[in-house]
Amino acid sequence: MLPLYDENPTYETPYVTYALIGANALVFLLLNLIEYTGGQYQLSQFYYDWAVVPRFVWNGDRLYTLITSQFMHHGVLHFGGNMLYLYIFGNNVEDSMGHKRFLLFYLICGVVASYTQIFIDTSSTIPMLGASGAIAGILGAYVVNFPRANVVTWALFLIIRIPAVIVLGFWILLQFFSGIGSLATQASGGVAYFAHIGGFVAGFFLVKLFTRRDYLSRKRRIEDWDQIYFNR
Repeated sequence: MLPLYDENPTYETPYVTYALIGANALVFLLLNLIEYTGGQYQLSQFYYDWAVVPRFVWNGDRLYTLITSQFMHHGVLHFGGNMLYLYIFGNNVEDSMGHKRFLLFYLICGVVASYTQIFIDTSSTIPMLGASGAIAGILGAYVVNFPRANVVTWALFLIIRIPAVIVLGFWILLQFFSGIGSLATQASGGVAYFAHIGGFVAGFFLVKLFTRRDYLSRKRRIEDWDQIYFNR
């Protein structure tokens, strides 16, 4: 299932969501420029310097990479997929939290996601990068605050409306079983499934601490009034 957009209105412009997409895009262009001018070796060195290397972070070194790695992507599909999910689901979560709280929430989920993956193999020297863990936190928050919001989804060559709890529930189940499979096959590198799981769980449990007081009740009242007004 590939989400295309949701039918969940927002009431404030999601400046932080747009800024995060813009920052990720700029870094993606920088990575491509490094590869174009310096080749694969220079790009790999950049990854090694600025992405999370589990062995270093577990030993308390290069902790800054817990943040910098969240803005780095490898390949168009990695970048495009993450930005699609951030664009669809980030605006509503930001709307529920406010700009500053949302940014803090996003970064915290990304850090928790990285540590979850690091814990799987603390001696690994394979760099980890991407916004997937932080965005997984957004998905966890979305499924708590907006479980019944319709998500227009491409599935089995059809475009259908599916409640968010089903779309995102399917997504996290896929991450869980894929993560278990990666352990069983002793896979190295590739997709950091446990980072996705850790970020989602962090978002799921932290969302209530960051959601603005009375936001959900006010949103329901506004939507109920709109339904009465436009259907009268």
